[in-house]
Amino acid sequence: MKISSSVTGHTARLIGQLEEALLRGNAHAAFEDAVAGIPYAHLGETPGGLPYSIWQLAEHIRISQWDILEFCRDPQHKSPPWPEGYWPGKKMPGSATDFKRSVEHMLADRQAFIGLLHEAAEEVYTPFPYGDGQDLVREAILLIDHTSYHVGEILVLRRLLGDWK
Repeated sequence: MKISSSVTGHTARLIGQLEEALLRGNAHAAFEDAVAGIPYAHLGETPGGLPYSIWQLAEHIRISQWDILEFCRDPQHKSPPWPEGYWPGKKMPGSATDFKRSVEHMLADRQAFIGLLHEAAEEVYTPFPYGDGQDLVREAILLIDHTSYHVGEILVLRRLLGDWK
């Protein structure tokens, strides 16, 4: 995505770096790499008594990112109840299509968030008039941190299941 010409050097560079971290993960695997090619049967596994399955982690990433995106673009947005609103109730998706849709929604919402960064330009530092002082930079860092944490968990599960390179 091209950064607006109205953005100054430091802000343009920051937006570019945030976008890169959101898309590629930098020091870790990107979300789409972590969830690619997982056998359907593995999506609901919880080896070694771990608390969450790959499905639950991927869906949690999607729900959390959606909540942050909606918070950033809708002052009237109401977040789901914590913690139950952020986690799917079942360890396994209803179908492989449900998992595919979840991944697609996560990727689309991520792109929408990146669009907000670009649209905001110099205003990425401006606190929202609602909330507790959050701005788009803080929310981008939150998304990067949260997603990378759970992507790491997905990779651990895949390794325990013998399904990661």
